[in-house]
Amino acid sequence: MGEWDSLADMCKISPEEQLQKMRDDWDQRARENARYYVCTVTAEWTDEEFFATGERSVAEDIRTDLANICQGKLPGELRVLEIGCGVGRMTRALADLFGEVHAVDVSGEMVRQAALALRDRPNAFVYQNNGKDLTVVPALPFDFAFSSIVFQHIPSREIIESYVREVHRLLRPGALFKFQVQGDSTMETKPDDTWLGVAFSERQAEEMAYRCGFDPRYRWGVGQQYFWLWFFKR
Repeated sequence: MGEWDSLADMCKISPEEQLQKMRDDWDQRARENARYYVCTVTAEWTDEEFFATGERSVAEDIRTDLANICQGKLPGELRVLEIGCGVGRMTRALADLFGEVHAVDVSGEMVRQAALALRDRPNAFVYQNNGKDLTVVPALPFDFAFSSIVFQHIPSREIIESYVREVHRLLRPGALFKFQVQGDSTMETKPDDTWLGVAFSERQAEEMAYRCGFDPRYRWGVGQQYFWLWFFKR
């Protein structure tokens, strides 16, 4: 079937159409209410409340894991990559912790709003990417890569694996890529659905890691919506 999902082929949606729909849908969501679609707890966020959720996420998912992330370095010495930054909810908190943060999002409108939110963080850089790779990011050695509540919205395993392969290209040897995928296989996914993403089993995640040159060392949340994976570059 080639590089893309056989399901997408059967449903007559091309890879280009799939990527375009991701861009269009997320631009529309960003114009409608970006903060709600990034964090659906409420539709009425104040600046303080919204960015506080990013600080809490960094406290829970990053600061508790600094031994795996920093590997003997100080956080301020690390260059970090974030995939799916949205409007900068976590990017701001990442920039307060790490030396340098580079972040991408498929939506140009999300990136525009993120740039405004990060204008007082000169060590944070945001880019609109094409939805499947990281060629827009400077080819620098990165010490850590992170993605949270992003791949759960992608309808193609091949797109997700393309991102994983690209992260491998940019990370230094031994560095960690910590990210989530959809783990609940009971939820039906369609190839044109840019909200409910494709699920991964434990075996599928492990096989993807090895194909992309990673050691899949830890995992948490198998079978759940928030299936965490720790991939270390070999």
